[in-house]
Amino acid sequence: MIKELVIATHNAGKAREIAALLEGRVGAVVTSGALGLPEPVEDANTFEGNALIKARAACAESGKPALADDSGLAVTALGGDPGIYSARWGGAAKDFNLAMAKVHEALGDAEDRSAAFICALALVFPDGREEVFTGRVEGDIVWPKRGAKGFGYDPIFQPKGKALTFAEMDPGDKQAMSHRADAFRQLVAVL
Repeated sequence: MIKELVIATHNAGKAREIAALLEGRVGAVVTSGALGLPEPVEDANTFEGNALIKARAACAESGKPALADDSGLAVTALGGDPGIYSARWGGAAKDFNLAMAKVHEALGDAEDRSAAFICALALVFPDGREEVFTGRVEGDIVWPKRGAKGFGYDPIFQPKGKALTFAEMDPGDKQAMSHRADAFRQLVAVL
C-alpha cells in the first residue's frame, strides 16, 4: 500500500472525486494545491501525455508517489473538441458555464450530439516507475444544462442509456460509471 500519495491537481472537485475513489487503497492523500506546488505547463497533445507531465512534476517536487488525472470532454461533431483544452474553453477563470455555452454554440443545430468523457490517470513513483490508465464513458450533449451536482461539463453530459445528466445523478451513481471510475478500476487492479 502506498503510504502517502500526492494527487497532482489544484481542482477541488477533481480532488474530492479522486480521494473518494482511493479511500482505503492508500494511506493518506494530499493535493499539489495543498502543498503549494506550481501547476506545470500542460503542452502534450494527448490526455495521457498531460497526465504524465503533471504526475512527474508533482513527484519530482514532493519526492512522493504522485497521481495525476487529465480528463475532458470530446464532442464528435466538434472533431473531438474541446478535448485536452476542456478547462481552457472556460477562459482564464476556468468558468465552465462559459465553456458549456461555447460547446452549445459550436454544436449549433448539429444532429450528432454524441460525446465522450475521457480520463487518463498517470501514476509516477520516485524510483521512475510510471503507469498510465485510460477510461472513457460515452454519452450525448444536452441543452439546456441540467442539474447542480458534479462539476465541469457534467450538466450537459448525459451518459448513454441514462435519463439523467452527470450533474443530476447522485455522486455515488456518477462515480460508479464515470470515465474516472473506469480508469480507476484499471489502476486498482495494479495497486
